Order: sequence, then C-alpha cells, then structure tokens
Amino acid sequence: YEFSTDKEGVAAAADAFDTSGWTVSVEGLVKKPRVFALGDLLKISPPEERIYRIRCVEAWSMVIPWVGFSLSKLLDVVEPLESAKFVAFETLLAPKRMPGQRSNVLHWPYVEALRLDEAMHPLTILASGIYERALPPQDGAPIRLVVPWKYGFKGVKSIVKIKLVADQPRTSWSAYAPNEY
Repeated sequence: YEFSTDKEGVAAAADAFDTSGWTVSVEGLVKKPRVFALGDLLKISPPEERIYRIRCVEAWSMVIPWVGFSLSKLLDVVEPLESAKFVAFETLLAPKRMPGQRSNVLHWPYVEALRLDEAMHPLTILASGIYERALPPQDGAPIRLVVPWKYGFKGVKSIVKIKLVADQPRTSWSAYAPNEY
C-alpha cells in the first residue's frame, strides 16, 4: 500500500524508489541502541536463502525464496533488556517517494509488531533479497520482515525503525480495524 492499492500499478509507482543512504534505527529497551547503515546491517550475519510460504488474508499464498538473516542476530547485537516484551517495526514515511502514503487507506507510517519470543525465533528473518536478487521496491526494498507462520501483513516492508518495548504496541491494522483485534 505504500506505493498504491492498485496491484497492477505498484511496480510502476515503485520504479524510481531509491534506497541509497538507507539506515535502520534499533532503539528502545536495549543496552546498545544503534543506527545501522544498510551495508553494516547486512554484515551482521551471512545471508541465507529461506524458502517460505507467504500467506495473505486475501486467501492467496506463494512459495518464495527469500535471502536474509535471522532477526535474532540483530537483536543479539543490541542486547534487549529484560523489560522488553515486544518488537515494533516501522516503515519509511515518505509520501513523495511512496505515493500510496498520500492516501488515507492506513495511518502512515506502517507499524507492525511481534512478541520478543517470536522476533527471536530462528525462522524470523530480515530479508534483503528475493529470487536470488536484491528486493525490488514493491517487495519491501531494501529490508523487510518475513515471519513464515504469520500472515503477510506482519511482514513490514522498507523498515527504518525497530523499537523494543514493554507493552504491546498499537499497529497499523489494529488501529484501522480495532474490532478485529
């Protein structure tokens, strides 16, 4: 939705999306908060191919070969505090670069969260590639979350902030449709 709600128009709307100079802030209830340049983030652990089925609440699924590393490796670097119980993820807020953010489909930036134990699970990855190539913008460039046992909406794209918190954060979809959560 960051680029468009029109499925046929997403790739064209994302075509000029530039990820140079990208950083990801990891903050909150951690001993070592840090802002990672994309290159440094991708050096945390050697990339691995993970073949996961992604399921959508719209009743479709796909088997996708992701390239990434376990999110737990990043969290180990910043050392979560004992009080941290949840991990919130936030996408880039840039309506000029992501035209779908000019719509009122959701309140932007997109926010999603996991319990800390889910985030630390070895199958939860930060993906930077798909089909042996760098992630294209429409799939979440340059870095996105992939959680194989969750629906696709949990896989926040174009991540710029990861925040460890004590209480369950309000997420984009829980704010949009609170009666469903």
